[in-house]
Amino acid sequence: MKTNLKDKKLYLLDMDGTLYLGTRLFDGTLEFLNQVKKMGGRYMFMTNNSSRSVNKYIEKLASFGISATKEDFLTSSQATALFLKKKYKDKIIYALGTESFKEELRSAGLKIVDKRCDNIACLVMGFDTELTFSKLEDACILLLDKNIDYIATNPDLVCPTEFGYVPDCGSVSIMLENATKRRPIFIGKPEPAMANLAIEKAGAKKEDVIVIGDRIYTDIACGINANITTALVLSGETTMEIVEKSEQKPDFIFQNIKEIYNILAR
Repeated sequence: MKTNLKDKKLYLLDMDGTLYLGTRLFDGTLEFLNQVKKMGGRYMFMTNNSSRSVNKYIEKLASFGISATKEDFLTSSQATALFLKKKYKDKIIYALGTESFKEELRSAGLKIVDKRCDNIACLVMGFDTELTFSKLEDACILLLDKNIDYIATNPDLVCPTEFGYVPDCGSVSIMLENATKRRPIFIGKPEPAMANLAIEKAGAKKEDVIVIGDRIYTDIACGINANITTALVLSGETTMEIVEKSEQKPDFIFQNIKEIYNILAR
């Protein structure tokens, strides 16, 4: 496996905590993205955050001056939609998530509802920044029915913000587990599916790919599980203390995306 950063052709990039935080673009992000293209490489945004549709992410990146298309993304929402299409193509699915999340699933041709009704086959949950107690109550009632499957987009416990952190999908799943004794099947990182789908989409070889992210238990674990090179940035959730205690170790550790840019630009 190639471990020289300059040998990589496909960069799979986490977003929150890696390229930006809230509405603040990290110093060096634009330079890094331009440098990858200058080197003849390609980058894809690979995020567990399912609160936004790809269209919303394109709009957000545009506000930073980053031009992107749907082909530049592989989100946990997209990976979840692919999973659901294989197993629940013509069945009714209750979606606990944002309007953008539901829009993403419906655009994939899935039968999505957000009110309890008969014949629901599956409850799918994303990172819901529009969460209400009514939604939690619906989820508890549905999960009491063992015939209703339970899927979640990602196991992240928190989502980084400009002021700190907020509970993410993984934290809400713990809350629901305490109430219903049900645990979901998680689709996004650290499962290798998202990385493998991105590699297939780009037509790349694994030895030419690197995952860059700020979390060991999702970003780095995903790369390790997919058998590709990993780089951790300390601009988000992970600290060196966490790294030292973790059994999973990244191939590279950098302070931020600017440090990676400086290496590539030498």
